[in-house]
Amino acid sequence: MISYDYTGKVVLVTGGTKGLGRGIARAFRSAGAEVVVCARTPPDEPVDGAGVRFVRADVRDPEDLERLFDGLDRLDVVVNNAGGAPYAMVAGTSPRLHARVIELNLTAPLLVSQRAHPLLAATAGAVIMIGSTSGTRPSPGTSAYGAAKAGLHHLAACLAAEWAPEVRVNTVVVGLARTENAGEHYRDRIEVLSATIPAGRMAEPDDVGEVCLWLAGARYVTGAQVLVHGGGETPAWKWLASDEISR
Repeated sequence: MISYDYTGKVVLVTGGTKGLGRGIARAFRSAGAEVVVCARTPPDEPVDGAGVRFVRADVRDPEDLERLFDGLDRLDVVVNNAGGAPYAMVAGTSPRLHARVIELNLTAPLLVSQRAHPLLAATAGAVIMIGSTSGTRPSPGTSAYGAAKAGLHHLAACLAAEWAPEVRVNTVVVGLARTENAGEHYRDRIEVLSATIPAGRMAEPDDVGEVCLWLAGARYVTGAQVLVHGGGETPAWKWLASDEISR
């Protein structure tokens, strides 16, 4: 595994108390960075400690963002990880639900990046968006989420062009991922779903963290989308056409 040194750097990870965010925060801390994580609620397990600080903040709330950034004197990397959505078909569901999903997954990363820009420009820093394959293919049941992630991918490309060369902006496009909530989300289908991935397993938080470490230090890479999906998802027609299924 490649070794990275982020000693003296300050990294902000939104939604960094669990799941992919916790893995990303852990990766930067292991590389020597001072890590700030934020979330709407305190973590079930403490994340505060040597080199890690928790700040309670809702990234959709401008006042919370002001308080969060007022506590930062330096910033080298922002990882816009906070996001997610419940399974909800569009027909018959609340317009407010879909608006909040888009607000969390698209508007909030824009506002966080905007607020971070002056600090990042001072350190020639980087923004990393945590995108999703839901934003690259149909995602029935999470349509607003998929649309927001597609928008996030485009937002990153726009900011990369707008803020170059002082600040780099890239996206990690994550496929099916195994976190502490995977069982709740995928129920008893983890092994079946893993079999549809060419790599043979879902992404782990550490896999995403490792890519973030690379992107944060890759000085000529901006406006890029790095696919972290284990080779993608095998299309349904291949299973339907296989000898195993036809028998």
